[in-house]
Amino acid sequence: MKEFFRVMRHFVTPYKGYLAGSLVFNLLSAILNVFSFVSIIPMLQMLFGIDQNRYEFIPWSAAGMSIKDIAVNNMYWYTTELMDQYGAATALLLIGLFLVTATLLKTGCYFASVAIMVPLRTGIVRDIRTQVYHKIVSLPLSFFSDERKGDIIARMSGDVNEIENSITGSLDMLIKNPILLTCYFGVLIYTSWQLTLFTIIVLPLMGWLMGRIGRKLKHQSLDAQNKWSETMAQLEETLGGMRIIKAFTAEHKMTARFDRSTNDFRDASNRVAIRQASAHPVSEFLGTALIVLVLWYGGTLIFSDHSPIDAPTFIFYMVILYSIIQPLKDFSKASYAIPKGMASVERVNKILNAENPIKEAAEPVHTEGLKDEIVFKNVSFSYNGTTPVLQGVDLKVRRGETIALVGQSGSGKSTLVDLLPRYHDVTGGEITIDGVNVKALALSDLRQLIGNVNQEAILFNDTFYNNITFGVENATMEQVVEAAKVANAHDFIMESEQGYNTKVGDRGCKLSGGQRQRISIARAVLKNPDILILDEATSALDTESERLVQEALERLMSTRTTIAIAHRLSTIKNADEICVLYEGRIVERGTHEELLKLGGYYKRLNDMQQL
Repeated sequence: MKEFFRVMRHFVTPYKGYLAGSLVFNLLSAILNVFSFVSIIPMLQMLFGIDQNRYEFIPWSAAGMSIKDIAVNNMYWYTTELMDQYGAATALLLIGLFLVTATLLKTGCYFASVAIMVPLRTGIVRDIRTQVYHKIVSLPLSFFSDERKGDIIARMSGDVNEIENSITGSLDMLIKNPILLTCYFGVLIYTSWQLTLFTIIVLPLMGWLMGRIGRKLKHQSLDAQNKWSETMAQLEETLGGMRIIKAFTAEHKMTARFDRSTNDFRDASNRVAIRQASAHPVSEFLGTALIVLVLWYGGTLIFSDHSPIDAPTFIFYMVILYSIIQPLKDFSKASYAIPKGMASVERVNKILNAENPIKEAAEPVHTEGLKDEIVFKNVSFSYNGTTPVLQGVDLKVRRGETIALVGQSGSGKSTLVDLLPRYHDVTGGEITIDGVNVKALALSDLRQLIGNVNQEAILFNDTFYNNITFGVENATMEQVVEAAKVANAHDFIMESEQGYNTKVGDRGCKLSGGQRQRISIARAVLKNPDILILDEATSALDTESERLVQEALERLMSTRTTIAIAHRLSTIKNADEICVLYEGRIVERGTHEELLKLGGYYKRLNDMQQL
C-alpha cells in the first residue's frame, strides 16, 4: 500500500479541491444516513406500544442535562404531540416523510460526492497518459531498440485503463468508506459499547480471510498484463510485416503464434478474474456470519434480567451495523482492485522511471549556426559497453564541404552520424562544432542545425503540406511550394486530388518510394539546416526515381555542409572527401580518384559495382 499512496500523492495533488469536496459530501451523507435511521426508534416504540411515558418540552439551554438527553427527550415530545394532535397513523406517516426527506438529502450528497470525483479520476488518467507520452518522446533511440513498440502501446492503453478501473475507481471507496465507518462505529459505540466490543473482536478475522485471498492478485495481474503486451506486440509486428507474411505464405504460422499468445493471456486473465470474483461471495458470507453472531449476542443481552439495550434500540443498532457491511465490502473490493492496478503501475513506471542518458548541460551553450567546422576527435562508441562499434575515429568536416562515408554493412557509418545530433553519446573521445563539445550545446539548438534524409522516408498520416512543414513553425505556402520544387515534388503533389492538402496515408503508403523520398527532401529544404545528413537516401530507388532524387539532393547540398552515407559510389563521386570505414575504423580517405589509385577497399567496392 505504501507504493499506492506514493503514486496517489503524486497524481492527486493537482486535484485537492475535488478531494476536499468529496470529503465534505461524504461526511454529510454519513451524518444524514445516521439521522434518518434515528427516526426508526420512535416509530418502533409507537408501533409496539413500549413507551407509555409522557414527555415535556425541555429548553435547549437547560442546565444539568446533556445535549443528547435534551435532543432525545424533545424528539419524543414532538412525536407524542403529533400523536395527540393527528393520531398515531398520521404521526407514523409524518415520521416516514421525515425519513424519506432525510434519505433524499443523503442520496443527493452521495451523488454529489461521486460526481465530484469524476474530474479527479479522468484527470489522473489523462495526466498519466500525457506523462508517459512526454517521457516516450524525450527518451533516446537506444530505449526503443530494447523495447517492442507493441509492448509500449499496451502500456499506454491496457495498463493505463487498468489503472483507471482499479486504482482511481477505488479512490471514492477509500475516501467515502473511512468516513462512513467512523460515523457508524461512533453511533454503535454510543448505542451499545458491549455489542460494539463484540463486533470489533470478530471483524479482524474477516479482514484476515479477505487478505489471504487477495495476496497473490498483484503477481497474477502482472503476469496477465505481460501476456497482453505480448499479444499487442505480435499484432504490431503482423501489421508492420504483412507484405512479408503474404509473400512467404506464413499466415498459418503467424495465426498459430498469435493463438498461443491469446490463449496464454486468457488463462492468466481467468486466474485473475476468478480470484477477484471470489471477493463478493466471501464478503457476503462473512458479513452474514457477522450479523448472525451479533444477533445471537444481542439476543442474549436482551433476554438477560438487566439488559443494557431495549428491543427497538437493538433493531436500530442492527440497521446501523448492517450499513457497515457495504463499506466493508467496498474495502474488500479495493483490496483486490488496488493490487491488480499496482501491477499496471509497475509496468507504466518502467517507462516513467526510465533513465535518459542524453543529459542537457546545466548551462548549455547556444549556437545559431555552423561557422567553421565539425571535428570528430578519437571517437569511440559501443551500444552495450563491451562490443566496440567505432574505435578511434578522427574526422574533420569544414563548413560547405561534402564528406562521404562508405563501407560494408555494419562498419559503423550510420552510428557515426547518429552521434552528431546526440541520438547516442560517445563512449570515448569527443565531437565538437566550432570548437564546442556537442554535449555542452543546447540540445534543441544542436538538432536545429541538422537536417536528415534517411534511406526510409518517414512520413506521417497527414497532408503533403503538414509533412513538409513538420517541425517548422509559421511556414508560408509560398515557402512550402518552393521547397517542393527544389525537391522535384511539386508536380506530383499538384497532380493529386487535393494538391498540398492531400493525405499521404499511413507512413506515406499512397506514394511511391521516390515520391516519399522527395517529400522528405522537401522537408529538409524547408528546415534549411546548416548541416545535412544523408543516410543512403537513394539506395532503395529505381533508376528514374534515383535521378530525380539525386537532382533534388544536389540542389539541397550545394549550399550546405553535408555528411553522406552511400552504397552507390556513383552518387558521391564529387564529394570533397570520401572516408572508407571498416570494422569501426576509417581505413582509407581521399577523393574518388585518389582512392582508386590506392587500390584498396574503395577500389574493390568500385570494381564490384562496375561489374
